[in-house]
Amino acid sequence: MSEESLSYEQARAELVSVVEKLETGGATLEESLALWERGEKLADTCQAWLDGARERLEKARAAGAE
Repeated sequence: MSEESLSYEQARAELVSVVEKLETGGATLEESLALWERGEKLADTCQAWLDGARERLEKARAAGAE
């Protein structure tokens, strides 16, 4: 599944899984690199969701202050 189609909750849950796998160890170097790259993409997706939510809140606050 591409990162763009994931909800925040889905991306975060998969990111947690990736981190757990990396922390557990036992993966080959190639597998670890692939997990790291996937984790970076998922972290970016989560950040994009959070940035969007922050922007919406700021707009709502500004509209409420008028």
